[in-house]
Amino acid sequence: MTTYDDRVGPGDLTATVERVHRSVEGVIEGKPEVVRLALTVLLAEGHLLIEDVPGVGKTMLAKALARSIDCSVRRIQFTPDLLPSDITGVSIFDQQRREFEFKPGAVFAQIVIGDEINRASPKTQSALLESMEERQVTMDGQTHELPSPFMVVATQNPVEMEGTYPLPEAQRDRFMARVSIGYPSAAAELQMLDVHGGASPLDDLQPVAHADEIVKLIDAVRTVHVAEAVRRYAVDLVAATRSHTELRLGASPRATLHLVRAAKAAAALAGREFALPDDVQSLAVAVLAHRLLPTAQAQLNRRTAEQIVLEILHRTPVPDPSAPQWRPGRGQQPPGVRGL
Repeated sequence: MTTYDDRVGPGDLTATVERVHRSVEGVIEGKPEVVRLALTVLLAEGHLLIEDVPGVGKTMLAKALARSIDCSVRRIQFTPDLLPSDITGVSIFDQQRREFEFKPGAVFAQIVIGDEINRASPKTQSALLESMEERQVTMDGQTHELPSPFMVVATQNPVEMEGTYPLPEAQRDRFMARVSIGYPSAAAELQMLDVHGGASPLDDLQPVAHADEIVKLIDAVRTVHVAEAVRRYAVDLVAATRSHTELRLGASPRATLHLVRAAKAAAALAGREFALPDDVQSLAVAVLAHRLLPTAQAQLNRRTAEQIVLEILHRTPVPDPSAPQWRPGRGQQPPGVRGL
């Protein structure tokens, strides 16, 4: 049997994660939990939506993550006049060869930064749908595979901002998690002035990990064991959103898949070969809230999707964390994720 160590080679992969984390946190100071969530989504093969007001570092976080990994990176500045073909590509007729030739669009990169995604028209936003879910682009009946790893990191301003379009429900559902950076603390803001007052922190940022290392980490995350009780707990949480009286749209089955995959990545980052209910709980708000649509009455009562998810977490019975079934039994031992 091929072991984990056989696949990744000698040594620990702990250093890879730590290097990327330190590199990104050196740019986004005082927000370690935001950086950790971004890494969790990357290792879970998901896509990240960063939503916050202008000026708090949304684009800088996306660029820092992309520059910290030695891989292909493309940035898409979403504007009202951006066309779907600018994203996916276009077929151009070659006069000499007398045939159509496909010219790849901006989505053909390992990390795609979608800046201010909700400033583009819904039609253009939807151009990302197939590539985000299927990791491929179909043009004129031909399918073009996207590289691996593949991650979309999109930023958006709150819908209340002028000139923004709400993301369609289908596209919000493609993002594994949503995070808000928030304003820095006074101490972090002072440090930012001292360290980065004269230049951009991205100027000196160099890659600290290779794309091949990230692929091996992703392979390791896939082996993390998720006990039936943990899977059922995730299903119960998602199902509760569909019957909640303050929600007119609950989370989809895709949300359940994303929640479990993210929990596996969180377990791997914690150095465990198995996921716990705590992993599901810690990610539930980030993974579920952006998919939910509160009712008009809930909005009048100033109830947010995040508050509703926290309420569901409080109400849903949690499996016994001391039970021995979290670990895989004999014959089920995964190759392992030691040291992530």
